[in-house]
Amino acid sequence: MESFDLQAVVLALPILLLSLTAHEFGHAWVALKQGDDTAYMLGRVTMNPAAHVDWIGTILFPAIAIGSGMPLLGWAKPVPTNPRKFRDYRRGDILVSLAGVAANAVLAIVFALALWILSAATRSSGAAVPDMAVTAGRMFFYGIFANVGLIIFNLLPIPPLDGSRVLYHYLPARAAAEYRKLYQYGFIILWILVLTRALRFMGPVIWEPTRLLLLPAAGANIGLIQSVLQSL
Repeated sequence: MESFDLQAVVLALPILLLSLTAHEFGHAWVALKQGDDTAYMLGRVTMNPAAHVDWIGTILFPAIAIGSGMPLLGWAKPVPTNPRKFRDYRRGDILVSLAGVAANAVLAIVFALALWILSAATRSSGAAVPDMAVTAGRMFFYGIFANVGLIIFNLLPIPPLDGSRVLYHYLPARAAAEYRKLYQYGFIILWILVLTRALRFMGPVIWEPTRLLLLPAAGANIGLIQSVLQSL
């Protein structure tokens, strides 16, 4: 394992905190729009990170993972919902489940746009890429990579991840009932996957959409992108 990278923690942890906050805000906001005010009454329809932070999953574990060269892993406090309050139970539950990853998709695009603007600006300067631009580019890269990672991870059909709730609604009744029994073991399954590094297959899966989002910035200034990737 590589030595602890404090700079990576300083740059990536705020990005991950923003990404996890947006993810949970997405769940809470769409739940409110679907008729469930549970999260709203608990103060979760907000972009204030303090409302969503799980001190182990949002701060401690990600800091150790990032600083040790592991993927950007982390979680926030789940948003409580009462699907029985949804105007349409099935539609509402699916939309709320997908709202978190939709928020992450928006953030990934925003960070890609920011990196493209930075690339264009540094190219037009006609000088060597300054260290400050590389540092900013590195943060934007973390923003793309973290949000793509959160999308793919949360869409895994493993309870209690968002993908499991979506899959549940598309299974036949008998299969859905059997699948629901896995919910009580979901966190155990996830911890086993993390501790055994069984999720390492996600690296290439996350990288491909990340690479596609980097293409506009690379087209504007390949030198900056090369410098950013070399600094990781």
